[in-house]
Formats: sequence, structure tokens, C-alpha cells
Amino acid sequence: MAFFDMPLEQLHLYKPERDEPADFDAFWRMTLDEARAHPLNAQFAAADFGMKTVEVYDVTFAGYGGQPIKGWFMLPAGASGQRPCVVEYIGYGGGRGFPIQWLPWPSAGYAYLVMDTRGQGCAWAPGDTPDIPDGANPFFPGFMTQGILDPKTYYYRRVFTDAVRAVEAARSHPAVDAARVALTGAARAAASPWR
Repeated sequence: MAFFDMPLEQLHLYKPERDEPADFDAFWRMTLDEARAHPLNAQFAAADFGMKTVEVYDVTFAGYGGQPIKGWFMLPAGASGQRPCVVEYIGYGGGRGFPIQWLPWPSAGYAYLVMDTRGQGCAWAPGDTPDIPDGANPFFPGFMTQGILDPKTYYYRRVFTDAVRAVEAARSHPAVDAARVALTGAARAAASPWR
């Protein structure tokens, strides 16, 4: 079943109507400038998960507010030179889990970074990044509307900023061709023993 309802020629030209606030671009420019005021400080620590075909690195980089965001960075074993990279964002309720869950992209020859989503990781895959905009928020999914009444305090302001910083972290790795970075991600309805 197709996920679209227009011919390809029309999809190439399609531009939906947008109701965008007048200060939209300025808001995100300011948000990203504030995030970039903190050094990215991307760290890639080798992690041994017993895999023979993939090299795994435990990643930490500075996201929104300079707060540490976790992830996994993986390369095909023995890779040399720069290669394209895929950065993946995880759907609501999931965390970065374990490297064994993320093998398709590095197994296909790409560098790969999967970003832990702050405050998530209890529903279908564990996470390691709490949501701490003020140092007091819980690390448990279920607060996607937190701060929704003000764009400055909205939960997704922090998540989207972390996502931009994840791309910057991937591009900073010497094995990544910074001009060839692709993004992917989706929400998933995973089976859970708690459902």
C-alpha cells in the first residue's frame, strides 16, 4: 500500500500551505545559537559488545542547554576512510537500547549514529538520557506535552535541538563524510510485556 496519494511528478512540486508564526525562523536561530554556545564536546568511547562485523562507540555530545545526550555510533569493522553516515532518531517511548538493535545501516557499510531521545526509554527500548531542562524533571515517557503553552519551555524544543546537535556530532567524527549525512527515524509500536 502506498504512503502517498499523488503521482511522483506532482509530489516533486507539492508545497503545502503553512501557517508559520512571523518569528519562527528567528526563534529557531536563537535556540540553535544558544545550544551552539556550549561546546559540542562529542565523545566516542569504544564499547565492546562482542560484535565481529561492527565497531561500536558509546557517544555523548552536548544537546540543548549543553546537557549530555547519549547515543551509539557504529562503523563496519575495519572500515577505513570517510563514508556516508545515517543519523537515526527514535520514536516516542524508546531509547537508544542496545547496539544489537541497530545493525542494518552499519552492516550495509555506512557510519551510523542513533540518538537517545531525552526523557524516553521505558516503553520498548531503554534510554540513558534524562530530560533535565531545570534539573528536576523525571526520566520517564509520558510528558510530550510538557511546556506546550510556551515555545520556550516546550519539550520538543529540547528534542529538536538535540537532533540538530546529533547531526553535528556525527559530522565531527573523522570516519564520516560530513557532506553525505542522511536522516531517518520513525515511531514504532513495539510489542511490550507491559501491554
